[in-house]
Amino acid sequence: MSITSASTTLSESDSKVLLANYGVPFADERKVQTAEAAAAAATELGFPVVVKLGGDKIAHKTERGLVRLRLQDSASVLVAATELLAAATPADGDVHVLVAPMISGSRELIAGMLVDQQFGPTVMLGIGGVMAEVIKDVAFRPAPVDEKTARGMIASLRMQGLLGEFRGEAAVNVEQVVATILGLSKVAMDRDDIVSVDVNPLIVRPNGDVVAVDALVEIGTRNTSNVSQRTRYTDDQFRALFEPRGVLVTGASTHPGKFGFVSLHNILASGYAGAVFGTNLAGEEVLGIQTVADIAQLPDNAIDLVFVCTPASANPDLLRACAKKGVRAAFLTSAGYGEAGDEGRKLEQELIALADELGILLAGPNGQGVVSTPVHLCAQIVAPYPPLGHIAVASQSGNFVSSFLNYARQTGVGISRAVSAGNAAALGVADLIEWYATDSATNVALAYVEGIVDGNGLMSRLSTVTPKKPVVLVKGGATENGARAAASHTGALAANDSIFDGACKSAGITRAATVEEAFEAAATFATQPLPKGPNVVVLTTAGGWGVVTSDAIANDGSIQLMTLPEDLLAQIDTKLPPRWSRNNPVDCAGGETRDTIPEVMEMIARHKDVDAIIYLGLGIQANQARLMREGHFYPGNGLERIVEYHERQDARFAQAAYDLSIATGKPILLATELAVADPSNSGVATVRETGRLCYASGNRAAVALGHLYRYAVHTGAATR
Repeated sequence: MSITSASTTLSESDSKVLLANYGVPFADERKVQTAEAAAAAATELGFPVVVKLGGDKIAHKTERGLVRLRLQDSASVLVAATELLAAATPADGDVHVLVAPMISGSRELIAGMLVDQQFGPTVMLGIGGVMAEVIKDVAFRPAPVDEKTARGMIASLRMQGLLGEFRGEAAVNVEQVVATILGLSKVAMDRDDIVSVDVNPLIVRPNGDVVAVDALVEIGTRNTSNVSQRTRYTDDQFRALFEPRGVLVTGASTHPGKFGFVSLHNILASGYAGAVFGTNLAGEEVLGIQTVADIAQLPDNAIDLVFVCTPASANPDLLRACAKKGVRAAFLTSAGYGEAGDEGRKLEQELIALADELGILLAGPNGQGVVSTPVHLCAQIVAPYPPLGHIAVASQSGNFVSSFLNYARQTGVGISRAVSAGNAAALGVADLIEWYATDSATNVALAYVEGIVDGNGLMSRLSTVTPKKPVVLVKGGATENGARAAASHTGALAANDSIFDGACKSAGITRAATVEEAFEAAATFATQPLPKGPNVVVLTTAGGWGVVTSDAIANDGSIQLMTLPEDLLAQIDTKLPPRWSRNNPVDCAGGETRDTIPEVMEMIARHKDVDAIIYLGLGIQANQARLMREGHFYPGNGLERIVEYHERQDARFAQAAYDLSIATGKPILLATELAVADPSNSGVATVRETGRLCYASGNRAAVALGHLYRYAVHTGAATR
């Protein structure tokens, strides 16, 4: 959805009249034509007052010096109004003077609505005033916005301290702010001729009430030509892609550096049990596969997927030949299509039309490949092949598919399906994620996107998936300035990534800041239960780790470091020496005996008020065992027994955490830098064996847990 370049701006007075009908709280004011009338209006309203020059073509009055504040008597109003009228220019059109009471308050908010090029009508709330565009503490959500979403927008602002009691002033009247957000949402839905609204500032009075003292409304025409289409493919076609009876590699080569060799090698090396075929102009044998020169020589109805390594010019005839053999899905590594300019785009559109005509699912072109671990399929032109798991990947970048698969190999948290969409000419990320929602082998979808064409359509489709399964998304590149940095502060603020972020929150999508965070979030969804509430207890064997993790929990803004209840304190007292922290984090203070960690962890996990645990310190004993093994005193000196004991202890701790999580249905996340520094550590290795992720730090575990909790809230799984 977009707007036309031609738009008009209503005067401040007309903007206020329009918005007041939607519940935006404005101060009383008078619109007059002369300086004498301004003085009379000020006397009627009561001093002090504000006097402004208004007009249909005047947007930023403050920047032009067209506002006079704190005028105390009619004489000063008369002077000010005379000066303002004299400052008008022919470009301002018909002008007038606005007189309003001087509203005082030390806090300011901004609210607005705009029609974003990608995401359509969008409502905004933030910290306002003349510094709004510098502070950029804003929340955007696509319209329509309901009350729950409006409250979430308020809670998401970083500067929460300004919303509570502040320097002797009352807390902000949240109900008025919610009503303003809902009113702007209704404007967005009722008036398709309004393309932008700016209410700045909303002054917070000392009693907490909010009063809007300035407003701007832009009138224009919305263009709704961007309409995302649903996937054109059936479940049978997706099964042909991910669970084919047979695979054909076209352009199979005897040269180990060619795509036609590498892809055939990877299919065979991964253990795919279906039939494998290849074409080669010379009919050579490649890796034990007798290729054929002509697809017509291949058996009928034995091949579901063709993996194309031939040039673009050969592909139309190739698809026709494959269709005759019963092929229902094609993955194209071929380049020379949309990425190659106008001629390539034309070839791409012709190929899409042909594939649709033939009933073939078309993935790519210019893609890396497809992975499907349930059938041991690794049909791609690069490594790696990941372990079996429940994360399904859809990416517009082949490199990031490799990144996610490499993380799977490193952590042991496996992959179910993975597709590099390449140019995404026909099969896009949304198509894949919608199918993943129906796939019994998949628990969570993990996506990388860039170059979004229809953001509103993308979010609309993904929002139907998130009630069924989590969707984790990482985005490359800044959003397009879809809102246009127009006459409004709202438009300028929309030029950053906040609109996309707000759309993700509204759709229940878990948005990650980095590729690492995205994988860890997906791995957490794939392996941990959802928490019932925000209460987290940190169990640690060292104070510093607990402090840093506590900071990360506080920074998350959703989960919280709970205050330990008296009954839980009393229980832990029976297992730890008096010097333990007696607080959260639960710092054992070096008081552990053989069974302390599992016993204290169980006390915490089984308490009714605890929703999740982060355990720090796994692997310390096994790390000492490693040093003993590597030292020249080993074996001997009685070290064999203590080494085995240390390694056994950390393995027990990891297993106990897993068993407790299963028994209680609560997430228990284990974190240690040894996850990266020494993956062979018995504690880390045992976490891998349980199928879960061992986090490289407490703060990374906290970030992942925050994503887990927010999704639980979105789906209603969180009951606190």
